[in-house]
Amino acid sequence: MTKQLGILKSITIAAALGASMGAFAQGKGLEEPFRDSYRKTMSGKVVAYVPVALGFDLAQGWLEGLKRELEPLGVKIVARDPNWSTNAGAQAVTALIGEKPDVLVVHNPDVQTYAKLLRKAEADGIQVIQINMRSSYSSVAYVGADWVEIGEGAATAVVEACKGKSNKIAIVQGALSAAASAYTLKGVENVLAKNPQIKVVSSQAADWDAAKAKGITQTVLKQHPDLCGIVGFWDGMDSGTAAAIKEAGLTGKVFLATSGGGEQKGACDQVKSGAFDLNLSYDVPTQATTMAAQIKWLLQNPGKTTGLKGSIYTTLIPITKANANIEGTCWKLGKS
Repeated sequence: MTKQLGILKSITIAAALGASMGAFAQGKGLEEPFRDSYRKTMSGKVVAYVPVALGFDLAQGWLEGLKRELEPLGVKIVARDPNWSTNAGAQAVTALIGEKPDVLVVHNPDVQTYAKLLRKAEADGIQVIQINMRSSYSSVAYVGADWVEIGEGAATAVVEACKGKSNKIAIVQGALSAAASAYTLKGVENVLAKNPQIKVVSSQAADWDAAKAKGITQTVLKQHPDLCGIVGFWDGMDSGTAAAIKEAGLTGKVFLATSGGGEQKGACDQVKSGAFDLNLSYDVPTQATTMAAQIKWLLQNPGKTTGLKGSIYTTLIPITKANANIEGTCWKLGKS
């Protein structure tokens, strides 16, 4: 019976296309036979969005991109702001599971807290996309940075900058339990294993906090004024790292490599000023567009993605003084 229905559907579409081509031959416009069903599939659907917090460039850029791509199609975007509270985030995800949105987009604070909740969401028929920081549970899709690649890229740049110098470096991590921090550290370790001349004099967690990063860096620079490089794990946090370097009069002498979403003020402007020597951008607007495309696909295939798992890793944009002034290297909030 199912096979017969499939054949009947194919015949119907073929007939519609045939009629359209007949109209085209008479110089008339063509009805696009798939457009209406596509738009009907999108209209009225709900996408829920839970970042670690809404008040910073990454979260705002992703939200802007999702709204730009989905709202014109009639998709409702529902955002919840945990404001850096893991407990509030878990409560938000739990409440949203009860509300049953069609798709849930989550930015995990760590690898464990949301894992069981995301599994439950998908068991209840909600399709889950994890953005940039994934949990230990693999949902239907992950869209985000390859943190190991970021760690390797940042560490390689620092090792290169330290040639002929002290070979002393420091590492300013994020939150130890966050996937972004743990995986970036693995990338750094991969490079250090090939460069035994490099001595790590400090590797501490600043928990994504600029003030903590500044305090850690101030202490390290006092203890090791000949430090040649620092690997930082996020530009929002490393604004504090850069401030400590500047206060010590070591800007341009201590090479600072970091990473972030590529927003103008936090990335290109900081590189142009000399605060950062390298910022590996994972390009938030492109991530948002990729997420939206994935959501459109999922909404057109409800109930057909059970058991499917996939990852879409970001193509990195290394931002240095060579390209920080070039239009389009970075993006601006409100213009993504």
